[in-house]
Amino acid sequence: MAETTPNLTVYYDGSCPLCRTEIGHYKGQRGAETISFVDVSEPAAVLGSDLDRDAAMSRFHVREANGSLVSGAEAFTRIWNRLPSWRWAARLARVPGVTPLLEIAYRGFLPIRPTLSRWAGRVEERRQK
Repeated sequence: MAETTPNLTVYYDGSCPLCRTEIGHYKGQRGAETISFVDVSEPAAVLGSDLDRDAAMSRFHVREANGSLVSGAEAFTRIWNRLPSWRWAARLARVPGVTPLLEIAYRGFLPIRPTLSRWAGRVEERRQK
């Protein structure tokens, strides 16, 4: 029987159209039943004492079942490892030196995220019409 108890919590910015699209993709994957998704843009979102809303809104975080919190590229690898169709990416990230390179790319992405998000929002609006 497949495990259905969430063993990973993903904190994402649900006010960001780009983020919503990505998380929507992950939610639709086999294995997503083991992941709890928390929209940190919701005022009632429970984050834990070691994660404040500003940090959660500005950078991608996940929490393992044991309580450990990771962010950035490492957080993505934790999700990928739980989704069978993304395990290839998790394996690639385990190659020495790859996760640090992914982190550099992620940090380069963060400043342009607002612009990309606005673009994604316009695309989302067009699809809804």
